[in-house]
Amino acid sequence: MTKPDSKRSSVALVTGKPANAAEEQVNNGSSDPSVSGSPHHALTPATPTKHKSAKQVSRDNLSRRNTESEVFDDGTNTFFWRAHTVTVLFILTCVLVYVTLLEETPQDTTYNTKRGIVASILVFLCFGVTQAKDGPFTRPHPAYWRFWLCVSVVYELFLIFVLFQTVRDGRQFMKYIDPKLGVALPERDYGGNCLIYDPGNTTDPWHNIWDKMDGFVPAHFLGWYIKTLVIRDWWMCMIISVMFEFLEYSLEHQLPNFSECWWDHWIMDVLVCNGLGIYAGMKTLGWLSMKPYQWQGLWNIPTYKGKIKRMAFQFTPYSWVKFEWKPASNLRRWLAVLGIIFMFLLAELNTFYLKFVLWMPPEHYLVLLRLVFFVNVGGVAMREIYDFMDDPKFYRKLGQQAWLVAAITVTEFLIVVKYDPRTIMLPIPFFVTQCWFLGIVLILSWTLWRFFIRDITLRYKDARRRKQEVTGDCGRPHGNGGTATPSGRSKLNGISESLRHRKS
Repeated sequence: MTKPDSKRSSVALVTGKPANAAEEQVNNGSSDPSVSGSPHHALTPATPTKHKSAKQVSRDNLSRRNTESEVFDDGTNTFFWRAHTVTVLFILTCVLVYVTLLEETPQDTTYNTKRGIVASILVFLCFGVTQAKDGPFTRPHPAYWRFWLCVSVVYELFLIFVLFQTVRDGRQFMKYIDPKLGVALPERDYGGNCLIYDPGNTTDPWHNIWDKMDGFVPAHFLGWYIKTLVIRDWWMCMIISVMFEFLEYSLEHQLPNFSECWWDHWIMDVLVCNGLGIYAGMKTLGWLSMKPYQWQGLWNIPTYKGKIKRMAFQFTPYSWVKFEWKPASNLRRWLAVLGIIFMFLLAELNTFYLKFVLWMPPEHYLVLLRLVFFVNVGGVAMREIYDFMDDPKFYRKLGQQAWLVAAITVTEFLIVVKYDPRTIMLPIPFFVTQCWFLGIVLILSWTLWRFFIRDITLRYKDARRRKQEVTGDCGRPHGNGGTATPSGRSKLNGISESLRHRKS
């Protein structure tokens, strides 16, 4: 490790901040003296109280630092990283002056309404990109993640607006976005003939497999590859993948789209598409955890090959944190992991139910834009949830992007409930209800055993062991073979006599 990095590490310990926080400050060109890495600050002796707190913080964050990669950064602060608030404000003002003074306003009310809404959204995005608080990610640029944070706010406001409309008005409102919307669409049924090899079809006996090979096959693979990069845990990804297939089995009486053949569920989805996506994602995670994170300014690199490589690596993470969820370590982490899995599954179901109740075809660009949106905000939200769960002393509140993603997921579900309660309330088959009831009982039973009954048993055994050790110490022979008196005042006298004998 070079000297500048050792200084930054010492500053992180003295200030009680993780090393990656100090590195992010250096990377953004911060002038905060508490994390600037100056020699005077690093060599200043801390008071005994601060020194003690620094040791405590370093002890608490030891496991966290073991999962973080080391970062070497020369601290170059170029034009690319500087704030451009005045420049953006000047350009925005010029555009508004041009529209006001030099452009003639059309007489079309509908066009002006759409144009005014779009302009209002763009002004809000300009403000947010330049003024919003940075999140945990800084690559390719902090402004990129601030943009998606503001898009999250706009999308949540849009959902709230749709939620407060009647069912008819809400569906017809979609016509303002695309005139082709607002029309009921038939759902495609993927079930039916489930023979893998159909001997009755002499032309193409494998037609059932080819019929299932639509655009959703590569979409499943790519989706689970990205989800693996977001969750960073093989077990959680497999649990969510299998659980969603069980949800499709359970809800196929509500949405015909969930009706699939058994081999489509477990072979095409779980093993092939989802399994290969998770495998590729885990390989990528292994490469990212082993990759050296050494950053230099573009103009400090002498060769053109190095410059091109540096530009490509700008789209990789600035540093890497390996997620260790450890759900069985304590009750708080266990409940957090269950909540994450529940919200993931709810967001997946919202994809199908939203297009069903709002009459959007699966290939519509709004469905694709929603998926792109969750790809960009999901990684930030998961990192903020992990930080909040893993280090609650430093991260005292839930991150802003995680808060918005949770609010968006709940609002989408409320829209589904309001727009089509009849479909949601269709009775679940009895055998499906039995299976889910059994699963819930098993989870609750394991939770009670692991975090309550087991802990009480371990505490009782530990107390009993300590009592036996104390009794054994009192019963050992002292001096010329005398033993301690078994109980009462004589027992205390015997202990005091043995202590006096030891002192002599």
